Amino acid sequence: MIHHIFDVDGTLTPSRGKMDEKFSPFFFDFCTLNNVYLVTGSDVQKTREQVGNVIWGMTKRNYQCSGNDVWERGKNVRKGTIKLPDTMWGYLNKEISESEFPVRTGIHIEERPGLVNLSIVGRNAGQRARTQYIHWDNHTNERKNISERLSKLFPDFDFKLGGETGIDITVKGNNKSQVLTDFENCDIINFYGDKCDLGGNDHEIALAVHDRGGKNATYQVKDWKETWEILKQK
Repeated sequence: MIHHIFDVDGTLTPSRGKMDEKFSPFFFDFCTLNNVYLVTGSDVQKTREQVGNVIWGMTKRNYQCSGNDVWERGKNVRKGTIKLPDTMWGYLNKEISESEFPVRTGIHIEERPGLVNLSIVGRNAGQRARTQYIHWDNHTNERKNISERLSKLFPDFDFKLGGETGIDITVKGNNKSQVLTDFENCDIINFYGDKCDLGGNDHEIALAVHDRGGKNATYQVKDWKETWEILKQK
């Protein structure tokens, strides 16, 4: 039996966007015929907005906030917590204030179950501001540099690139790979994600699935269109 585990942002949907209206019915059919799970850094509300209430409700299990908030058949079955050191808050605000990116839209630090998200541009950013920041980050590697600085200062925490504008902060080890404890006795796992490279928030789970060997497989995709093409062959 194959268990399909999907990242959401950049894998099933555009980052922070909704599932394509043509891909959605295809993925609905895929869910009816296969064991499908979602694992994302986003919270429940945002994920339901992205994939739709029907698909969110019909997957086997949804691992929100990088697996720190777990839902099954619409019920919360597990929820983690996180407490950042007081000194870290100062460094997070320092990174926000000292960034040379000129646009600020509000909600730069968002607390979720078991996860904190840092965003220089802010969670309130519209598409234009998001696009501007994505270009900025691609040119300056700002998020990567921030993550590396914070990792050195706070080695007990993980700082991972999430989506296209944020940094996900979790207690070390409480990243997406933690969900695999629920699949220890499963035959085959296929994982699909767009941030599988070192520093991305799909890296640990992608590597762990790959290291299982056998018929287990990790698919690093460029976007939801590539995911669709892969699933057409299943």
